[in-house]
This record gives sequence, structure tokens and C-alpha cells, in this order.
Amino acid sequence: MIYIIMGVSGSGNASVLSFLLLYRSSLGVFLSEKLGWPVYEGDDFHPQENIEKMSRGEPLTDKDRFPWLLKLHEVIQRERCSGSDAFVICSALNRLYRQVLLYGSKALLSVTDQAILPPVAPDVFFLFLQGDYDLIHQRMMSRRGHYMKADLLRSQFDALEPPLAGENVLSLDIKRNITDMAMEVEKHISSFKSSLVMP
Repeated sequence: MIYIIMGVSGSGNASVLSFLLLYRSSLGVFLSEKLGWPVYEGDDFHPQENIEKMSRGEPLTDKDRFPWLLKLHEVIQRERCSGSDAFVICSALNRLYRQVLLYGSKALLSVTDQAILPPVAPDVFFLFLQGDYDLIHQRMMSRRGHYMKADLLRSQFDALEPPLAGENVLSLDIKRNITDMAMEVEKHISSFKSSLVMP
């Protein structure tokens, strides 16, 4: 099983008990440590040009994002093919980006030739961290040492297409603490694995 932890940058949660100023990736790290699954931080796969662009306060374009998403698709496919469980942290802001994560370059070709791809892969789930602009902006303003500027948050909200129910999505409210969200994800994992062994 692959869980893609998505949402605009800065939409993780803060907990003074375990971490300081945690954001979207904090849920992935917490779950990874608890379950022993590997976690892949999408930010680590950005090419240097993207990092430099975001550091200058320039929003990324689709042209910037697609090579990055294709790299993450390769990671997801590798884990799926090996039968491994993993968490991948990626903003996955719109449906096309999520399709690229699932289907790679086929998703980009489907836009031009109007091919229809399935909306989901059965063993890939999106964990959508939901929160309003003001809350996330406040958290980003308190974050230090990250290349993405808080001013870019508006561009992420403008690009966001929340996943639909048919996209294998579990929505999590970021007002909740990390432990509560992790418990909900664990229940989802147990339920899904139980359904696989039932006759």
C-alpha cells in the first residue's frame, strides 16, 4: 500500500511533545516511525532549478512540476512493484498531478489524446490534509529554514483541486493533533488489509 500525503505546503500539524514546528511531512515521519514503513519526502526530489525558483519567491509552473512528479511516480511504482508499503509526501495539488503520480507520462499523454485513465489505483491512497488559508499561512510564517516562502501559499491554494471521493482519499483536518490523525490512518490501513483477506 502506498499513502500519498498531500495538501498545500505548510499543512502539517505542530506538536511540542515530539517535534517543533511540524508541517505536512510531520505526519509522514510520525507514521513511518510508528509503522516501520519508508517515507519519501517529495521536496527532496525537486531539481535545483525548482528550489532556486521557490527561494526567489516565484511560483512553480506545470513545466517545472511535471519532471518532479514523474520522479515521484518512479518511486511509487518501485515500491508498488516490490509489494512494499510506503508513505510519499507530495502536495499533489490538482487531479492531473495526482494522475501523473499514479500513471506517469501516460497521464500527460492522456491530456492531448483524451484517453481516459482510471481515477485511482487500488493500492494507492491520498491522505488529504485540509485546513484554511489563514491557519496554514500562520504556521508557515513561524517556520524557519525552508526554501518555500509563505507568500507562495496563495499560489498553492489557487492551484488546489481537492480530491474527490472517487480518488481513494482520506481527508484529515489539520486542526487535530498528529497522534489523532495517525490513529485514523492506522484504522484505515487495518480496514483495507482486512478487506483483502476476507473471502
